[in-house]
Amino acid sequence: MKKIILFASILIAGTAVKAQTAATPAQPTQITPAATIEQVLKFQEADHEMGKIPYGKPVEYDVTITNISKDSVKIQNVQAGCGCTTPKWKAGPYAPGETFKITVGFNGYTEGHFNKNVTIYFAGGLTKFLTFHGETFKPAATTPTTK
Repeated sequence: MKKIILFASILIAGTAVKAQTAATPAQPTQITPAATIEQVLKFQEADHEMGKIPYGKPVEYDVTITNISKDSVKIQNVQAGCGCTTPKWKAGPYAPGETFKITVGFNGYTEGHFNKNVTIYFAGGLTKFLTFHGETFKPAATTPTTK
């Protein structure tokens, strides 16, 4: 029992001495500001108007992206906002100056006006939010004529 009390006393005393020791202030480091997506990539039509499309008719559009940085970029993921949207993409890497595309598909099964989104995740923590919108319509039903 005496050994346990002695050990506990030494442990407490050591902790108390360590707590009283002044911490050495950390040396300031040069912080490089993180690049924004606009400094790395140029997006052509990040907000796309699809116009009026027939209900249930699938449509696609391409988002053209150019790497305007001095380093290569890589896509980690492209995530659709709902199940009616399907992105097609390749991870890369894409060299400086290279142009590539992401194809965004929409199945058309939304009635009336729609606003949809797709999020692109790049290596290095960069993210881009794409939107597209339009309106679906149901073609007028043809009624059989009687003679």
